[in-house]
Amino acid sequence: MTRPDARILETVGAGSYHAPHDVLGPHQEADGSWVIRARRPFAETVTAETAGGARVEMTHVTHGIWEGVSADRPTAYEIVATYQGAPDFRVDDPYRHLPTLGEVDLHLIREGRHERLWTVLGSHVRHFDGVSGVSFAVWAPNAQAVRVAGDLNGWDGTQHAMRSLGASGIWELFVPGIGAGSSYKYEILTGDGRWIMKADPMARQAEIPPATASVVTESSYTWSDDAWMADRAATSIHDRPMSTYELHLGSWREGLGYVSAADQLVDYVASQGFTHVEFLPLAEHPFGGSWGYQVSGYYSPTSRFGSPDELRYLIDRLHQAGIGVIMDWVPGHFPKDEFALARFDGAPLYEHPDPRRGEHRDWGTYIFDYGRNEVRNFLVANALYWLEEFHVDGLRVDAVASMLYLDYSRNEGEWEPNVHGGRENLEAIQFLQEVNATAYKRYPGIAMIAEESTSFPGVTAPTSGGGLGFGFKWNMGWMNDSLVYMGRDPLYRSHHEGELSFSFVYAFSENFVLPISHDEVVHGKGSLFTRMPGDHWQQLANMRAFLAYMWAHPGKQLLFMGQEFGQMSEWSESRSLDWWMLDQPAHAQLQHFVAALNHTYRAESPLWARDSDGSAFSRVSLHAHNPNILAFAREDHDGGVVVAVCNFSGAPIHDVALTLPRRGRWQEILNSDAQEFGGSGVGNLGGVSTDEHGTARIVVPPLGVIWLRNRD
Repeated sequence: MTRPDARILETVGAGSYHAPHDVLGPHQEADGSWVIRARRPFAETVTAETAGGARVEMTHVTHGIWEGVSADRPTAYEIVATYQGAPDFRVDDPYRHLPTLGEVDLHLIREGRHERLWTVLGSHVRHFDGVSGVSFAVWAPNAQAVRVAGDLNGWDGTQHAMRSLGASGIWELFVPGIGAGSSYKYEILTGDGRWIMKADPMARQAEIPPATASVVTESSYTWSDDAWMADRAATSIHDRPMSTYELHLGSWREGLGYVSAADQLVDYVASQGFTHVEFLPLAEHPFGGSWGYQVSGYYSPTSRFGSPDELRYLIDRLHQAGIGVIMDWVPGHFPKDEFALARFDGAPLYEHPDPRRGEHRDWGTYIFDYGRNEVRNFLVANALYWLEEFHVDGLRVDAVASMLYLDYSRNEGEWEPNVHGGRENLEAIQFLQEVNATAYKRYPGIAMIAEESTSFPGVTAPTSGGGLGFGFKWNMGWMNDSLVYMGRDPLYRSHHEGELSFSFVYAFSENFVLPISHDEVVHGKGSLFTRMPGDHWQQLANMRAFLAYMWAHPGKQLLFMGQEFGQMSEWSESRSLDWWMLDQPAHAQLQHFVAALNHTYRAESPLWARDSDGSAFSRVSLHAHNPNILAFAREDHDGGVVVAVCNFSGAPIHDVALTLPRRGRWQEILNSDAQEFGGSGVGNLGGVSTDEHGTARIVVPPLGVIWLRNRD
């Protein structure tokens, strides 16, 4: 009998050999017989029992390793071990199975082109070689050995050492007899001889924080959103209304999970008229105070609110109600928690090894190594995973500016230029182009949205022309300028009209989303309501006017939860929104106004049909210039026009003469000062008619915005 040398046997016995399948399991001898080896420390007897009932008695060799000889090739068999004072331990031998990854999988992973990476790495319930069990596979190229530890072995990983699949850096093991619900981690022997314990980067479920183990999961969910998905694929989101309600699920209404939130959230969003919801990140994260922006489990929906299938249920319910789902995605950085991605196999792996490129000092996090094939593949596949497995309709990519620039938040001497001597992170740019091009190719009708705060060119330009390939970019310049303007006393706004209208100069340079996001209601900024000047009535009027201006402005809209009813306190992730404020009639009227705003917006195609077409937008001429009045027109494909007239002064302005884009009869379709919304009731309820020159005379309410629609 040919037997491995003593050093290898000792290493296998310790669970630290890189190729345990070369020693354990069945192996053919030169004479045609078969030797079976198994590791069973402290056993009194060990026997291999085949499916046909044959028994192969095994003897102890060394370091807990047993072996026996069979004249015939053992195919399906179990290892039966007896222990003093304990029941027999019977299990199918993990080391008799072939790898669950094929050569094509390994090649694609090395090339960084495995677009369905989550189907081969991580843990998967499988029926394999005639038995049911779970396959484990993890990328850890710097490891000397890797083991699976968890419920399956009493957290003693020496029982389940994984095999190295060579230059790919992948380690793999199929464990029969276990299934969904098992918790596990990987024990990794680092290059410098340390054993470290890590959660699975590709796990599709995790324990509820603060517990940090990965969990084997298997989906049994059946989707019922075929109509939504077919309609989505048939039409570009650019040609549709898009009004997004951004929310943090844990604090929208505290205590709700994915399932319990479904009815309430669907009913509320539908009644408010929003077309989409955008969830702050739902990938697993250890610290709730990060709001999900420091991710530890990129493929694991957070277990705080339920299982992955329960998240599928929530998204399905939203789709069935005609509501799209955007999810925040964070490929720009990850936390340094020891159980997760940081120094995963004992050395820099997911993070760039050079701290000038690999660390965010401001955030205390690591930056991905975008130039490494496997890391880029991990992130591209992750975007596809959420689009494929959870039917999300788009990803809002967080902190894109931090990815684009090597000198982002760094002083001179703290960053290294690229190969051309510039400040652009060329590898990150290539990654963003790849993820956008791939996502749009595979999932037509989705929206990839960049939170990008600089003037980087071509964020929403096609990748074929050198652009980043996003569908939309958050318009941070509009947000900053408009909030500064709205924070001014109306008495002084006339001197700063440019803060409100400058955005028209560049409104069509990208496909924009106008965001009033969670970032604007935290860190001492207060709420949108408290940033408005004046007494309580004036603050509410300013809110209505600002939102009506925002909804009429070119671009899509996004509003963070609570602002629709004028929450006065700053948002905190640790408590629910101040829903009690709706007991105050004035705030209930603001909520009613936002619903009317959304429903009117959706019904009027000039406000969204040609969002990215500068020829569909025009400024409306006032016969007598008034710096307190801003008027502009939006046009659809069929000649329909909506005109927005905004008065941000504190007094009504009567007999305003302006030239409308069409002659004839115009209807006032929205008035932010209407009494039903808590306003003073100044307006043009009887409609407006132009003379033969297209001139109309209207009244514009104080701190108010009216929308006019041509009807002739």
